[in-house]
Amino acid sequence: MSNEGVDGGRRRFLTAATSVVGAAGAAAVVWPFLASLKPSAKALAAGAPVSADIGKIEEGQQVTFVWQGLNIWVLRRSKDMLDSLAKVKPQLADPDSDFSTQPDYCKNEHRSIKPEFLVMNGKCTHLGCSPKLMPDHPNPAIDANWQGGYFCPCHGSKYDISGRVFAGQPAPLNMLVPPHSYTSDSLVVIGVDQKA
Repeated sequence: MSNEGVDGGRRRFLTAATSVVGAAGAAAVVWPFLASLKPSAKALAAGAPVSADIGKIEEGQQVTFVWQGLNIWVLRRSKDMLDSLAKVKPQLADPDSDFSTQPDYCKNEHRSIKPEFLVMNGKCTHLGCSPKLMPDHPNPAIDANWQGGYFCPCHGSKYDISGRVFAGQPAPLNMLVPPHSYTSDSLVVIGVDQKA
C-alpha cells in the first residue's frame, strides 16, 4: 500500500488532537478518584486543636470538651484537692507517671501545666469506661481512706484527683493527659503542645 496522497501535516494534527482528547479524558476519570482520597472537612476538623474557655469553671467543677473524638475533661481543683495528692502518693501504682502517657511538661504530681487545672482524657485505662468524679472525702462507699478522685463503676478502678491509678486496680496506667497549652489565663488549647 502506498502512502501517496496522504497529507503528513494532517496526520500529525489528528494524532496530536487524539492524544490531547485522550489525556483530557484520562484526567477527567482520575481527578474524582484523587479528590476522594483527600480527607473531608469533618475529618480535618476532628483532628484540629480545640480552644476551650475555662475562665468560668468554678472550683470543684469539671467540664468536657471533644478533641479527636475523645472526651477531654478540664477540672478546676481546689486547694484541698491539690493537698490530697501528697497524702495518696504511697498508695499509687505509678505516682511519678513514669509508665503513663502525658506530655513531659505535665510529668509532675498534679499532672498539669497549672496545678489548679487538670486537662485529661475521660477514659479508664482498663477497658475505656468513663470514670466518675467523686470529690467527696471521706467516702466509705469507695474506700475508708478515700481522699477524692475518680472511680470507674465498670470494674472498680480508682484514680486520685490527678488521674493517677491506685495500686492493685484493674486499670494498669494513669489516665492520659493530652497535649495542651495556654494562650491566656482563661483559654486552653487542647492538641497543641506547650512551648518550653
